[in-house]
Amino acid sequence: MNSALWSSEERALFNPAFTAMVCARVVQGHAAKHGPACPLVIVMTSAVMALQPAVRTLLPRSTSASMPKWAEDNEVVRVHMAANTRGLVGAVRPGLLFAMQTGVLVVESSALSLRRRAIPVALPDTASEATAIQRAAHMLGRWLPTVGATATILTLLGVRP
Repeated sequence: MNSALWSSEERALFNPAFTAMVCARVVQGHAAKHGPACPLVIVMTSAVMALQPAVRTLLPRSTSASMPKWAEDNEVVRVHMAANTRGLVGAVRPGLLFAMQTGVLVVESSALSLRRRAIPVALPDTASEATAIQRAAHMLGRWLPTVGATATILTLLGVRP
């Protein structure tokens, strides 16, 4: 995904400030269920998934859903992840760096933590796409680690590290 070829809508959506917020929401969700330090691979994978409308709409409503079963029932997710991960990682990376440079996210032994009060705890109560992305990112931060090893998560999604 070459940023020079992005539409004005894509440039607005994939700006570093917004993708930093998406990464922060992943870490925030992770901290709510698994502890404050979120592995980088979870942050990147969750952000990439949340930014894809075709994947986002297929996410389960509950974090108690079985990810292996969900991945089996939604094989199209593997297609979307294979097609879009490389480009979206290129969009998420500047946001992740921005979040670290501004101190919103802090690196702690190869994982990321959210600085206290760096972002609002409550998610916006709107029906916008930006809110839907943040909600999905928060949910994915809680849900993806329930599978276990990150290699298992990536395999289920058809993504290579």
